[in-house]
Amino acid sequence: MKKILIMHGPNINLTGKREPNQYGTTSYAQMNIEFDVYKQKLNDSRPALEGLADSLNLEGLKNELERLHAMQEAPGFWDDPEKSQKIVVKTKQAENKIERYENMVTSWDDLMTICEMAAEEDDDSMLDELKEGFANLATEMESCRLETLLTGKYDKNNAIMGFQAGAGGTEAQDWCQMLYRMYTRWAERHGFTYKIMDYQEGDEAGLKSASIMIEGENAYGFLKGENGVHRLVRVSPFDANARRQTSFSAIEVIPEIEDDSEDFEIRPEDYEMQVFRSSGAGGQHINKTSSAVRLIHKSGIVVSCQTERSQFQNKETCLRMLRSKLVEIREREHLANIADIKGVQQKIEWGSQIRNYVFMPYTLVKDTRTGCETSNVNAVMDGALDPFIESYLNCLATGNWVQK
Repeated sequence: MKKILIMHGPNINLTGKREPNQYGTTSYAQMNIEFDVYKQKLNDSRPALEGLADSLNLEGLKNELERLHAMQEAPGFWDDPEKSQKIVVKTKQAENKIERYENMVTSWDDLMTICEMAAEEDDDSMLDELKEGFANLATEMESCRLETLLTGKYDKNNAIMGFQAGAGGTEAQDWCQMLYRMYTRWAERHGFTYKIMDYQEGDEAGLKSASIMIEGENAYGFLKGENGVHRLVRVSPFDANARRQTSFSAIEVIPEIEDDSEDFEIRPEDYEMQVFRSSGAGGQHINKTSSAVRLIHKSGIVVSCQTERSQFQNKETCLRMLRSKLVEIREREHLANIADIKGVQQKIEWGSQIRNYVFMPYTLVKDTRTGCETSNVNAVMDGALDPFIESYLNCLATGNWVQK
């Protein structure tokens, strides 16, 4: 006796493929293979996802969050606004880390459910959603993994970033301003805020020097690798003969050190204070009074601030900057005597650069320490620095630097 199997429905024909006009030509076998591949990828990624919980110290974070919530509920919590605000910020940071990890776990569970449901229902309409979801999960896990590399003492702190044009007049000052825009665009892209602390405009164009505070969790950790000399090669826009020029600017990155975080005192006799009229960006108050302040430490370190409205506020900001520089350098060099820190700055010239930016005769941005490079110069100058930051953190963790 012959047995006949009858298959019916708008999506099926006897060749084992769905109606091509409506669903394409992918067979069920091919579709199931793709879902199986992603199911295996998800299973392979699960140990790494669970490992992130340990790296993030998730249980410790939850305990810390309970402690912070208890502090906020205690009587008199708001009596000290400055202290209470710091606790509120720490609470939000802990909540964000926990929520971020839980969202990744939820995403993993949802993607696995899609694999199982689609295979049961022979429905590849979820395949695009699965591919996009897995790509997003992989990106988020990699980003989270990089954050676990930020284990330095000050990596969680805000970053004070200084810009200094090298020799070369207008060319170098224009390059310095381009770097200033690049880093402020990076900060905006990542949800950091920045505050101008000092800004000295160039003689004809560009920027002589500037200092900004980039505020946000892990700002210093992400930006610490940007410290050094940056070299530009391009056809000069200021040269009537359109000759190729090389320019240099130096970037200094130090963490903001809170006043109560170190047993470190700066005595008035340790520095000289100068006052001058403000210049550059700053609104109507600029140039009306000698409110800008410059502090010259006996070690040779100079800091200045001109963006606050009063001389007292500018002095307080200068002291925070000076203190941050001294503590960070002492920590980095393992020096007990801060008088020995002079001369740590590299010369802003050929051979000392950490990164090259070539606009002409070809386009290339290349880090001399990690080997990371891209030909998309415009994207980099618009703040697309993540590949360079990530490669630096990976090299820092593994020790696999480019051999010079």
